Amino acid sequence: MIELPLKNAPSVVVEATVRTVPQQRIVVRGHWNGMPVYAKKFVGMRAKRHFERDVAGVQKLISARIATPRLLFQGEVQGESAYVAIYEAIEQVVNAEEALRQLNRIERFSLLKKIVVAVAQQHQAGLVQTDLYLKNFVVKDDIVYSLDGDGIRNLPRFFQHKQRLNNLATLLSKMDVLEDEHIPELYDCYCQHSGIPAKFDEGVHVWELVQNIRHRVASGYADKKVFRNCTDVKIARAFGYFIAQARQIAMEPQTLLSLDAHLDKPERNIKNGRTCTVVRTELAGQDVVIKRYNLKNFWHGLNRTFRPSRAAVSWANAHRLLISNIATPAPIALVEVRVGILRRRAYYVSAYLEAPDIAQFLIQEQDAEVKKQVAYEVALLFYRLSLLRISHGDCKASNIKILDKKPVLLDLDSMRALPWRFEYRHVKDLKRFMRNWIGDVETTALFKQAFLLAYPVYDDPWHDGVLARAGIDG
Repeated sequence: MIELPLKNAPSVVVEATVRTVPQQRIVVRGHWNGMPVYAKKFVGMRAKRHFERDVAGVQKLISARIATPRLLFQGEVQGESAYVAIYEAIEQVVNAEEALRQLNRIERFSLLKKIVVAVAQQHQAGLVQTDLYLKNFVVKDDIVYSLDGDGIRNLPRFFQHKQRLNNLATLLSKMDVLEDEHIPELYDCYCQHSGIPAKFDEGVHVWELVQNIRHRVASGYADKKVFRNCTDVKIARAFGYFIAQARQIAMEPQTLLSLDAHLDKPERNIKNGRTCTVVRTELAGQDVVIKRYNLKNFWHGLNRTFRPSRAAVSWANAHRLLISNIATPAPIALVEVRVGILRRRAYYVSAYLEAPDIAQFLIQEQDAEVKKQVAYEVALLFYRLSLLRISHGDCKASNIKILDKKPVLLDLDSMRALPWRFEYRHVKDLKRFMRNWIGDVETTALFKQAFLLAYPVYDDPWHDGVLARAGIDG
């Protein structure tokens, strides 16, 4: 039994660690005074500041009569320089992010409206949640509870309306991109509960803000955050190497610097080409795929020296997809062999996925309705990528696997996020995907029907739709 001892109060009996933010806070679930609770332990140089801010934020929510779990205790940890805030654990509650995954389309929209109402209530009380995530709301019996007092601030006196719209757009940017069709209605819902008139131009502005915030957050996470120590990633670096690895899989740098030992076993090879070598093996008890990016010659090596390695591109893109709710094998490690700042060999390690690719699946599957369902899910994947303005760049059938009747995207070293000139790239992706079925009339028809269902129909006859440009026009 693990206990968290408190000054002048009974200890918390810890059952599980819920979240750890290195050198800042640890959130645990357990019991205190016989009650189920969540306890936030604040550590590090700014422990007292974050502790006081968390408690003050929750007290502001309570004063404004906004639903939030009760604060049961605030104080210090016995025997160390740390602080604790203990909150009531609401039974049979689920966070909004998980709830949205479990609901159908109509139910999701209903829950999103309730979350928007909760944000409108915060704004009406002169408060703003500066760290807006769907996980900071939990749901029980149609009641939405606001969490994370540390992020609660008073709305600024000036430019309040602009701040409110930015905050609303930040919340909406956390939705799945397929829910963007609801933005006009959610904006109207916000205005109704905020006592402000809804304006068409302002609704369009909110939609644009959502896209910009989503792109900025995804880029900040995938292109920067996962290349430094953070909640998800652990970094090791020296003159001769740079290593980024998933924090939940602990491996010593020397293990990851010895990947060639696995690649030298031809019986395990998935691919042995001039530009890359791919092998399935086991690391730290995990079934993984190692992809080594080979240097073809001196000039190729010189060209790659100063540019991000293709392994680093794959590492970034895997995290970009995951933060965007698109399935891809879990990224485990990025290894770059370096001489100072000069890059040499590079390796990308990901989880191995035991599943057929889309071509194999369609050959194996006999049920026509299942084939239709899977084809639609694949088409929906492409539509989702189009909304996120992401081009895969190599849409071979072997790069899309099917797991539990859902597509999983592989081979990410050609993938790019493109704010500009995106449609041209997306049309190329669609054309490349449809070339997988040349000569197969039945499968071609299956996917054409799926794409026509997944992509919206434009009322504007002059709109040059991407499907028509890709030759998918029925």
